[in-house]
Amino acid sequence: MKTPISPRRIDLFLFRAPIKEPIVMSFGSIPARVVLLVRVEDTSGAHGWGEVWANFPPFGAEHKLRLMAEIIAPFILGRTFANPEAAWLDLTARLRRNAIQSAEPGNFAACIAGLDVALWDLAARRSGQPLWRALGRNEMPVPLRAYASNLNPKGAPEAVAACRERGYNAFKLKVGFDLAADLENVRQISATLHSGERFMIDANQGWDIGAARAAVTAFSAYPLDWIEEAICADDPAAHWAELAMISKVPLAGGENVMGFEAFDRVIRDGHLGVIQPDICKWGGLTGCRMVARRAVAAGRRYCPHWLNSGIGLFAAAHLLSAVGGTGLLEHDAMENPLQAVLAEPFPPLADGCFQLSDRPGLGVEPDLAAARGLLVERREIHA
Repeated sequence: MKTPISPRRIDLFLFRAPIKEPIVMSFGSIPARVVLLVRVEDTSGAHGWGEVWANFPPFGAEHKLRLMAEIIAPFILGRTFANPEAAWLDLTARLRRNAIQSAEPGNFAACIAGLDVALWDLAARRSGQPLWRALGRNEMPVPLRAYASNLNPKGAPEAVAACRERGYNAFKLKVGFDLAADLENVRQISATLHSGERFMIDANQGWDIGAARAAVTAFSAYPLDWIEEAICADDPAAHWAELAMISKVPLAGGENVMGFEAFDRVIRDGHLGVIQPDICKWGGLTGCRMVARRAVAAGRRYCPHWLNSGIGLFAAAHLLSAVGGTGLLEHDAMENPLQAVLAEPFPPLADGCFQLSDRPGLGVEPDLAAARGLLVERREIHA
């Protein structure tokens, strides 16, 4: 990873796939799967793939594509960086004013994160090593325990049973709607859990502090691994501290936390037992590797957040393998026509686990021919 990187071309691919059942969250729904991929090629001809967080709102991906093509790409093309970390740090610093001026720090961070993943993939491919090794792991990764995520509240017990048949043995349910109905779902699912299975819930910031007090108290009666995003990510630390005191179940969060200072605070304060940065939303592999190492060293569980195509999933899996700890891999279990086709070969679960290979880089490549019918827009940007 010591050879400098000189990006000369960026390709952007925007895909959209309709789904039969929208993904429902406490703040809204996702009626289609939308993916924004970025391919970076350097002057040696090597290439790498990354993904930009773009699942909500579904129409936000078009904006990120234009932001990447017209504002961000000129800051990286035609320049040379010592390594992916140097590129991420440089882009984050150089684009700070642009992000402030446009009041869009999140969109800029997501685009830079997608580029960072692509640069790590490129550098690892060029060196002929798998990404998990480039990130610091020496031995072949053990299979990662994956959990079925995105499970809607409607028909939840049946959905868990169906996921079990597909090979999952850990499940995460959406809550944050009607508390009585949420509790009934949790009660029914808890009663059917097999030995060794794990069960989590995600409120998607669905409660204010008053509702959260009642909710975490009620859910503490069940065998849950964690309660995710009980309140808004930017709620006062005092609110998170109170909930951590009340709840008998560990609290989780991190997908909506941005920046080293913010992550340092949530790890140091200890209110979250599970730390969940999203690699393609903020930080890329560079920033999230630092956060993950700090979280594991502090005795927290690092469980990367990710829900979209297989490129982001593989990036999360490589980092989880490299960092170690006892974290689980979030695995999108809902209808997703863009998950496997954009990351081939896509491995099936085996005993509830996701196995990485020793192929160079991410170890996968999008099947662009197979996904052609779902391609909405493509851009090529050259130095």
